[in-house]
Amino acid sequence: MVKSKTPKRPTRDEFVLEEIGNQLTEAYQEGSDILLTVWGWEEPVRGQIDQMDSRTGKVHIKKDGVITKVPFMDIMEINYPRD
Repeated sequence: MVKSKTPKRPTRDEFVLEEIGNQLTEAYQEGSDILLTVWGWEEPVRGQIDQMDSRTGKVHIKKDGVITKVPFMDIMEINYPRD
């Protein structure tokens, strides 16, 4: 059996996931600009939450009219840009 080189996504407990969910909801309601650290992505994702799709489990981040769909389970951290 060949093992893939991709490291597994770190597991987080339900409290961490709930906290991320709460932060996303708050940022969505306030229309805040956010910076997401996404597991396996080299660059952080910046923008405003356009939609939270519970069916696909993806958060749609909009910046300059472009939408990036980020899987909720891959979001490691949420920050607010300083500038």
